[in-house]
Amino acid sequence: MNRVCMLVLPLLSVIAISGKSYGQDEFPALKGPYLGQTPPGLIAKPFALGIVNTEEWGDAGSFSPDMNEFFVTRWKHTRDAREPESVIFRQVGDQWRKIAVPAGESRPFYAPNGKTLHYGAKYKERTADGWSELKSLGPAFEGIRIMSLSASAKGTLVLDERASSTVDGILRYSRLVSGKWQDPEPFPREINTGKWNAHPYIAPDESYVMWDGERESGYGDADLYISFRQKDGSWGEAINLGDKVNTEAGEGGAQVTPDGKYLFFNRMVPNANGKAGSQSDLYWIDAQIIQDLKPKE
Repeated sequence: MNRVCMLVLPLLSVIAISGKSYGQDEFPALKGPYLGQTPPGLIAKPFALGIVNTEEWGDAGSFSPDMNEFFVTRWKHTRDAREPESVIFRQVGDQWRKIAVPAGESRPFYAPNGKTLHYGAKYKERTADGWSELKSLGPAFEGIRIMSLSASAKGTLVLDERASSTVDGILRYSRLVSGKWQDPEPFPREINTGKWNAHPYIAPDESYVMWDGERESGYGDADLYISFRQKDGSWGEAINLGDKVNTEAGEGGAQVTPDGKYLFFNRMVPNANGKAGSQSDLYWIDAQIIQDLKPKE
């Protein structure tokens, strides 16, 4: 998997079959939670085909803490592709509306309480008048090429680093102490093992961390892994999420919906337009799979 990229009505049954991408003028009426999509069981399936997942671009997305917005990030598969349009789906009354995002605006990583928006090494705080100006997490963060970041309800941050010829790509964490984030520290070998690791997600209660990485014991390309917090506060050995999620293709970008019910992730699939190569689509599955993987005490 390209680690750099990796983040409703009965009418949708027709959408899922056609795989069509809808423009603003013909956007279908979507009502109900999760953009009106029928929730999955313990078999992963694409999320909102033709609406979130498109034929033209790579697609990823996440809900705001109140579940009333869904921010979709899109990117090119090839250099000659036209520029993608990132969008926000916002629930207004009982219906979801599609809103174009200004060019250059990146998808934020929300803190669980909805009061902080993280943009790599910078963040915004909610104020009485809206959102503050961008602030820096500190020099130690500025020196890391962060691709993905997640926060717990306690304020602990987990983050990755874009791999390069001199950096393998490891995962780090930073605790919030007396209102200040401590310098990021690498996770132990239970997590930082294998060829590389990226796109971490920490549970709001810090009971587990999920991420994607490539290991010889995996299913093929990048797989999703999870480590559960032990009674003594340490992290348990990495557990592969198994064949309900991972395939020979690459999976990555794990996250759980703010209500804790569903696991979202991306999977590399054959291009929907029939051209050679693959594209990244957004999938979801019942979050019960996480509890099923937790070692029995």
